[in-house]
Amino acid sequence: MKLQSKKILIIGSSNTDMVIRTHEFPIPGQTILGGEFIMNAGGKGANQAVAAARLGAKISFVTKIGKDVFGSYTLSSLRYEGIDTATIIKTAKHPSGVALITVNNAGENTIVVAPGANMQLTAGEIKEDLFESAGMILIQLEIPLSTIGHIIQTANKHKVNVVLNPAPAATLTDSMLHGLYLVTPNEIETEMLTGIYPDTLPAMRKAGKFFMDKGVQNVVITLGAKGVFLMTAS
Repeated sequence: MKLQSKKILIIGSSNTDMVIRTHEFPIPGQTILGGEFIMNAGGKGANQAVAAARLGAKISFVTKIGKDVFGSYTLSSLRYEGIDTATIIKTAKHPSGVALITVNNAGENTIVVAPGANMQLTAGEIKEDLFESAGMILIQLEIPLSTIGHIIQTANKHKVNVVLNPAPAATLTDSMLHGLYLVTPNEIETEMLTGIYPDTLPAMRKAGKFFMDKGVQNVVITLGAKGVFLMTAS
């Protein structure tokens, strides 16, 4: 089966983002009147799924949601994007993930995430046949690290390329990095994973080599307005 006939398997988080715009952030104990309220479907996994679907890819998306109003909102939002929701896991034991976001007039934000069911996604809930039919796997770090380790191990077993966005930043074992097709940390995540802050070209190369030495095939360090740094094994 050719790669283009296979699906992209995305395993990760889904949240409902509840955003309030305000002139300035409240101080502890203060209540203020905000402005516009927006509710959006979010979560790093869902964002990857929507982006891939909009680019025309065939995808399977595995995430875990609660049987609540936010779970229903997530399902309807994904279906609106043309995403098959058959592989989404629903639970009555845990609430869906939500993020409370405040944005001030300067565009700065504060975010508090209640991960809910996202952090209850276990390795045993991810069916192995999904790996067999996948052409590529995209993951992030808003689900348990034990589940991440299982995904990478199973993907390596089936010789499927894995792309890891290591956000939010967390400490990863060497076995999690070994065999990754691509890792895409930002500057802070690079420093946390390698101990090297990529503020100069030599530092970027040193950080890239760190990942390569751990068995990562390709590295893209995202640098905000400064662009990206790319290092490949070829």
